[in-house]
Amino acid sequence: MKRSALFLVIALVMFAFSTGFKSDKKLPAEGIQWMTIEEAYAKIQQEPRKIMIDVYTDWCGWCKVMDRETFKNKAVVDYVNRKYYAVKLDAEQKKAITLGDKKFEFQSEGGRGIHQLALALTNNQPSYPTTVFLDDKFNMIQPSPGYMKPKGFHQVITFIGEDYHKKEAFDVYKSKTYKDLFAAK
Repeated sequence: MKRSALFLVIALVMFAFSTGFKSDKKLPAEGIQWMTIEEAYAKIQQEPRKIMIDVYTDWCGWCKVMDRETFKNKAVVDYVNRKYYAVKLDAEQKKAITLGDKKFEFQSEGGRGIHQLALALTNNQPSYPTTVFLDDKFNMIQPSPGYMKPKGFHQVITFIGEDYHKKEAFDVYKSKTYKDLFAAK
């Protein structure tokens, strides 16, 4: 009798461990919550928010450094996930992209070719990486070409994310406002 009671207790404990600690709730994914440009375009129709687009290529070394260092920085990740829809756009992708009534396609001109949307987002001056900022109506705020270290990138995303780009020059923001807002962080 004792043996069957002990077996029952062990079975119940094992059952509790196997089911009791599982949760249907998804834990937040680590890192920036990247999406496609089409997904961001659809989301902005429902819940307006600024868009940050990382225009990159697979062969770009500085793109990989930015992915590894800047886009993994906790302050950058937290701010981007809170304030922006973040998009990864491969400038050399072959798939056509339709946004509303506009269709963008890959152009096989030149050595590697380039996607029309990447050209449009970089003002026909492709450089990788380029981070492009759009407002909550999908209008261009500005493209920022080149690699940015985490601190400098955080300054840019907060400058645009908090609409300081409408009120003051970036140099003023960096030297005064940013220090006042984020010095403790």
